[in-house]
Amino acid sequence: MDYEYIIGLIPQIVKGMDETLNIFWMTLVLSLPLGLLLALGRISRFKPLSWLVGLYLLIFRGTPLMLQMFFIYFGLPFIKIINPFTGELIRLALDRFPAALLAFVLNYAAYFAEIFRGGIISVQKGQYEASKALGLNSYQTMSLVVIPQMLRSIVPPVANEAIVLVKDTALVSSIAIIDILKRAQQIVSRDMNVMAFAVVAVFYLIFSYVLTKLFEFAEKRLSISTKN
Repeated sequence: MDYEYIIGLIPQIVKGMDETLNIFWMTLVLSLPLGLLLALGRISRFKPLSWLVGLYLLIFRGTPLMLQMFFIYFGLPFIKIINPFTGELIRLALDRFPAALLAFVLNYAAYFAEIFRGGIISVQKGQYEASKALGLNSYQTMSLVVIPQMLRSIVPPVANEAIVLVKDTALVSSIAIIDILKRAQQIVSRDMNVMAFAVVAVFYLIFSYVLTKLFEFAEKRLSISTKN
Protein backbone atom coordinates (compact mmCIF):
# COMPACT_ATOMS: atom_id res chain seq x y z
CA MET A 1 0.00 0.00 0.00
CA ASP A 2 1.35 3.42 -0.98
CA TYR A 3 1.04 5.37 2.28
CA GLU A 4 2.66 8.46 0.82
CA TYR A 5 -0.01 8.55 -1.88
CA ILE A 6 -2.78 8.20 0.71
CA ILE A 7 -1.32 10.96 2.89
CA GLY A 8 -1.05 13.17 -0.18
CA LEU A 9 -4.76 12.67 -0.87
CA ILE A 10 -5.86 14.15 2.44
CA PRO A 11 -5.14 17.85 1.72
CA GLN A 12 -6.71 17.49 -1.74
CA ILE A 13 -9.93 16.01 -0.33
CA VAL A 14 -10.07 18.46 2.59
CA LYS A 15 -10.51 21.25 0.03
CA GLY A 16 -14.06 20.01 -0.46
CA MET A 17 -14.79 19.86 3.26
CA ASP A 18 -16.07 23.45 3.34
CA GLU A 19 -19.05 22.64 1.14
CA THR A 20 -19.83 19.46 3.08
CA LEU A 21 -19.72 21.23 6.44
CA ASN A 22 -21.67 24.24 5.17
CA ILE A 23 -24.51 22.06 3.87
CA PHE A 24 -24.53 20.14 7.16
CA TRP A 25 -24.63 22.96 9.68
CA MET A 26 -26.82 25.30 7.62
CA THR A 27 -29.35 22.52 7.13
CA LEU A 28 -29.49 21.84 10.88
CA VAL A 29 -29.70 25.52 11.84
CA LEU A 30 -32.53 26.22 9.39
CA SER A 31 -34.48 22.95 9.38
CA LEU A 32 -34.77 22.46 13.15
CA PRO A 33 -36.80 25.66 13.84
CA LEU A 34 -38.78 25.15 10.62
CA GLY A 35 -39.51 21.60 11.72
CA LEU A 36 -40.81 22.85 15.06
CA LEU A 37 -43.12 25.34 13.34
CA LEU A 38 -44.39 22.59 11.03
CA ALA A 39 -45.01 20.31 14.01
CA LEU A 40 -47.04 23.02 15.72
CA GLY A 41 -48.97 23.56 12.50
CA ARG A 42 -49.62 19.82 12.16
CA ILE A 43 -51.20 19.59 15.62
CA SER A 44 -53.06 22.88 15.20
CA ARG A 45 -56.81 22.84 15.72
CA PHE A 46 -57.11 25.02 12.60
CA LYS A 47 -57.87 22.23 10.15
CA PRO A 48 -56.79 23.97 6.89
CA LEU A 49 -53.34 24.64 8.36
CA SER A 50 -53.04 21.11 9.71
CA TRP A 51 -54.07 19.71 6.31
CA LEU A 52 -51.58 21.86 4.39
CA VAL A 53 -48.73 20.87 6.71
CA GLY A 54 -49.76 17.23 6.34
CA LEU A 55 -49.58 17.56 2.56
CA TYR A 56 -46.15 19.19 2.84
CA LEU A 57 -44.90 16.32 5.02
CA LEU A 58 -46.32 13.74 2.62
CA ILE A 59 -44.53 15.30 -0.35
CA PHE A 60 -41.14 15.84 1.24
CA ARG A 61 -41.08 12.58 3.21
CA GLY A 62 -42.51 10.57 0.33
CA THR A 63 -40.13 11.62 -2.45
CA PRO A 64 -36.32 11.23 -2.65
CA LEU A 65 -34.12 14.11 -1.52
CA MET A 66 -32.13 13.90 -4.74
CA LEU A 67 -35.29 14.27 -6.80
CA GLN A 68 -36.27 17.34 -4.76
CA MET A 69 -32.82 18.82 -5.32
CA PHE A 70 -33.02 18.14 -9.06
CA PHE A 71 -36.46 19.75 -9.24
CA ILE A 72 -35.29 22.90 -7.42
CA TYR A 73 -32.07 23.27 -9.40
CA PHE A 74 -33.14 22.04 -12.86
CA GLY A 75 -36.92 22.43 -12.72
CA LEU A 76 -37.52 25.83 -11.13
CA PRO A 77 -35.83 27.76 -14.00
CA PHE A 78 -38.68 26.59 -16.25
CA ILE A 79 -41.19 28.28 -13.95
CA LYS A 80 -41.73 31.98 -14.62
CA ILE A 81 -43.60 34.47 -12.46
CA ILE A 82 -44.64 38.04 -13.14
CA ASN A 83 -42.86 40.81 -11.26
CA PRO A 84 -45.76 42.78 -9.69
CA PHE A 85 -43.78 46.04 -9.91
CA THR A 86 -42.43 45.88 -13.45
CA GLY A 87 -44.69 43.31 -15.10
CA GLU A 88 -41.63 41.42 -16.37
CA LEU A 89 -41.33 37.64 -16.29
CA ILE A 90 -38.84 36.33 -13.71
CA ARG A 91 -37.28 32.87 -13.85
CA LEU A 92 -37.03 31.03 -10.53
CA ALA A 93 -33.39 30.01 -11.03
CA LEU A 94 -30.99 29.34 -8.14
CA ASP A 95 -27.27 28.71 -8.10
CA ARG A 96 -26.06 25.24 -7.16
CA PHE A 97 -25.39 25.77 -3.46
CA PRO A 98 -28.62 27.69 -2.63
CA ALA A 99 -30.64 25.11 -4.58
CA ALA A 100 -29.06 22.21 -2.71
CA LEU A 101 -29.44 23.96 0.64
CA LEU A 102 -33.11 24.74 -0.01
CA ALA A 103 -33.81 21.11 -0.88
CA PHE A 104 -32.00 19.87 2.22
CA VAL A 105 -33.77 22.32 4.55
CA LEU A 106 -37.24 21.58 3.18
CA ASN A 107 -36.61 17.83 3.29
CA TYR A 108 -35.11 17.62 6.77
CA ALA A 109 -37.64 20.04 8.23
CA ALA A 110 -40.32 17.50 7.27
CA TYR A 111 -38.55 14.72 9.16
CA PHE A 112 -37.81 16.90 12.16
CA ALA A 113 -41.46 18.01 12.21
CA GLU A 114 -42.58 14.42 12.78
CA ILE A 115 -39.97 13.98 15.50
CA PHE A 116 -41.11 17.16 17.24
CA ARG A 117 -44.77 16.20 16.84
CA GLY A 118 -44.10 12.84 18.45
CA GLY A 119 -42.27 14.53 21.31
CA ILE A 120 -45.11 16.99 21.88
CA ILE A 121 -47.73 14.24 21.85
CA SER A 122 -45.69 12.21 24.35
CA VAL A 123 -46.07 14.91 27.02
CA GLN A 124 -48.72 13.74 29.47
CA LYS A 125 -52.11 15.44 29.43
CA GLY A 126 -51.74 16.17 33.14
CA GLN A 127 -49.04 18.68 32.28
CA TYR A 128 -51.51 20.67 30.20
CA GLU A 129 -54.11 20.53 32.96
CA ALA A 130 -51.57 21.67 35.57
CA SER A 131 -50.49 24.55 33.33
CA LYS A 132 -54.12 25.61 32.86
CA ALA A 133 -54.64 25.47 36.63
CA LEU A 134 -51.63 27.77 37.08
CA GLY A 135 -53.21 30.29 34.70
CA LEU A 136 -50.78 29.79 31.82
CA ASN A 137 -52.07 30.53 28.33
CA SER A 138 -51.49 28.25 25.34
CA TYR A 139 -48.26 29.99 24.29
CA GLN A 140 -46.82 29.87 27.82
CA THR A 141 -47.81 26.24 28.23
CA MET A 142 -46.11 25.27 24.99
CA SER A 143 -42.92 27.32 25.53
CA LEU A 144 -42.44 26.80 29.27
CA VAL A 145 -43.83 23.33 29.87
CA VAL A 146 -44.28 21.22 26.75
CA ILE A 147 -41.23 22.08 24.62
CA PRO A 148 -38.66 21.72 27.47
CA GLN A 149 -40.02 18.22 28.21
CA MET A 150 -40.18 17.39 24.52
CA LEU A 151 -36.49 18.24 24.06
CA ARG A 152 -35.45 15.46 26.44
CA SER A 153 -37.27 12.81 24.44
CA ILE A 154 -36.23 13.85 20.93
CA VAL A 155 -32.44 13.80 21.30
CA PRO A 156 -31.99 10.19 20.04
CA PRO A 157 -34.14 10.55 16.89
CA VAL A 158 -32.63 13.99 16.12
CA ALA A 159 -29.18 12.44 16.54
CA ASN A 160 -30.11 9.70 14.06
CA GLU A 161 -31.28 12.28 11.52
CA ALA A 162 -28.08 14.28 11.99
CA ILE A 163 -26.02 11.15 11.24
CA VAL A 164 -28.11 10.52 8.13
CA LEU A 165 -27.56 14.15 7.12
CA VAL A 166 -23.80 13.65 7.27
CA LYS A 167 -24.10 10.93 4.64
CA ASP A 168 -26.75 12.74 2.60
CA THR A 169 -24.43 15.70 2.07
CA ALA A 170 -22.73 13.52 -0.55
CA LEU A 171 -25.80 14.00 -2.76
CA VAL A 172 -24.77 17.57 -3.56
CA SER A 173 -22.03 16.18 -5.82
CA SER A 174 -24.81 15.16 -8.22
CA ILE A 175 -25.29 18.82 -9.20
CA ALA A 176 -21.54 19.45 -9.44
CA ILE A 177 -20.99 21.02 -6.02
CA ILE A 178 -17.37 20.33 -5.11
CA ASP A 179 -17.75 18.55 -1.76
CA ILE A 180 -15.40 15.86 -0.46
CA LEU A 181 -17.07 13.13 -2.54
CA LYS A 182 -16.80 15.19 -5.72
CA ARG A 183 -13.13 15.83 -4.92
CA ALA A 184 -12.63 12.08 -4.54
CA GLN A 185 -14.37 11.41 -7.86
CA GLN A 186 -12.09 13.90 -9.59
CA ILE A 187 -9.01 12.31 -8.05
CA VAL A 188 -10.11 8.79 -9.01
CA SER A 189 -10.70 9.92 -12.61
CA ARG A 190 -7.32 11.62 -12.68
CA ASP A 191 -5.20 8.90 -11.03
CA MET A 192 -7.24 5.80 -11.95
CA ASN A 193 -6.97 4.76 -8.31
CA VAL A 194 -10.01 4.22 -6.03
CA MET A 195 -8.08 4.84 -2.81
CA ALA A 196 -9.55 8.36 -2.64
CA PHE A 197 -12.98 6.83 -2.01
CA ALA A 198 -11.57 4.95 0.99
CA VAL A 199 -10.13 8.19 2.38
CA VAL A 200 -13.52 9.89 1.99
CA ALA A 201 -15.18 6.97 3.76
CA VAL A 202 -12.87 7.53 6.73
CA PHE A 203 -13.82 11.23 6.76
CA TYR A 204 -17.52 10.33 6.94
CA LEU A 205 -16.88 7.75 9.66
CA ILE A 206 -14.96 10.23 11.81
CA PHE A 207 -17.61 12.91 11.30
CA SER A 208 -20.39 10.48 12.27
CA TYR A 209 -18.46 9.21 15.30
CA VAL A 210 -17.87 12.73 16.62
CA LEU A 211 -21.54 13.60 16.20
CA THR A 212 -22.60 10.41 17.95
CA LYS A 213 -20.45 11.23 20.97
CA LEU A 214 -21.72 14.83 21.08
CA PHE A 215 -25.34 13.70 21.10
CA GLU A 216 -24.60 11.04 23.72
CA PHE A 217 -23.12 13.77 25.91
CA ALA A 218 -26.17 15.99 25.34
CA GLU A 219 -28.52 13.13 26.20
CA LYS A 220 -26.66 12.41 29.44
CA ARG A 221 -26.71 16.08 30.43
CA LEU A 222 -30.45 16.28 29.81
CA SER A 223 -31.08 13.10 31.80
CA ILE A 224 -29.03 14.46 34.72
CA SER A 225 -31.00 17.72 34.67
CA THR A 226 -34.24 15.72 34.69
CA LYS A 227 -33.20 13.75 37.76
CA ASN A 228 -32.22 16.92 39.57
